[in-house]
Amino acid sequence: MNARLRLVADRTAGRPVPPPADPLHEEPGPGAARCLGLYAKLAAGVTVVTARGEDGPLGMTVSAVTSLSARPPLLLACLRDGSRTLAAVRARRTFAVHLLREEQQDLAGRFASPTATAAERFAGTDTRQVLGVPVLAGALAWSVCLTEDVRRYGDHHLVVGRVAAVHVGAGRPLLWHDRRFGALTDPVPDAAG
Repeated sequence: MNARLRLVADRTAGRPVPPPADPLHEEPGPGAARCLGLYAKLAAGVTVVTARGEDGPLGMTVSAVTSLSARPPLLLACLRDGSRTLAAVRARRTFAVHLLREEQQDLAGRFASPTATAAERFAGTDTRQVLGVPVLAGALAWSVCLTEDVRRYGDHHLVVGRVAAVHVGAGRPLLWHDRRFGALTDPVPDAAG
């Protein structure tokens, strides 16, 4: 061993070695604030994802949900790392996605609140069980999915679900754009698709 390597080894002997740096924080590119500014400009339908936890129903508001495939029928939802809903989706392998109506802003806010308990989120909300998953009554549309895959990317997990049950109603979707709720201005046909 050369003298320089021996000196470094001697200096660190007996001291805890710090964990390797988090590669997500070392990525080149714009800062988080600039990226969040870009993401705010993306328009999205507002959804609530629910799952059955050990102690009852869990759920959270999610704006990053999209169709992935028609054959087989797959949806993709992005859930925040560390959320109880994500843990339930992983454990039970089922979840529901609810597309909210434009008049359901309060419900979206309740399920998005970081301080609301699961009981507070579901309080006064009519729910039923479909394939063992809590489904919210009154949503514009909902699907119950069987978990196909969960992968972490940054501070969220991509959850791919195979649609096992679906309901589509009539009405207009609640939208999220520029950090606030919105609605469509053009008329929407009332026929369910």
